[in-house]
Amino acid sequence: MTDHPSTFNAGPSEGSDIDWDDRASIHKVDDGRGLLDGMKALYRGTLAEMVKRITQMPEEHRADFVIQKAGDHRLELSEIMALAARSDFPG
Repeated sequence: MTDHPSTFNAGPSEGSDIDWDDRASIHKVDDGRGLLDGMKALYRGTLAEMVKRITQMPEEHRADFVIQKAGDHRLELSEIMALAARSDFPG
């Protein structure tokens, strides 16, 4: 898994490819974040694995979770489902 930010100097990194192997974790939407946020992760793996896990949940429960990607971005349900719908999604 890689560990690089999706932005550089506050601008998007070159290329628009998604790094599906980037580290990610699933959290409850209202877990409070904070100092011990890393310990509140329910699941950990690659971004592709976490997107797949969310899409396999019952539809009525998906909005209860977010994906935190490599510490630099928190993906809400609309972004997660958009990633899952991409033609290059490996899941």
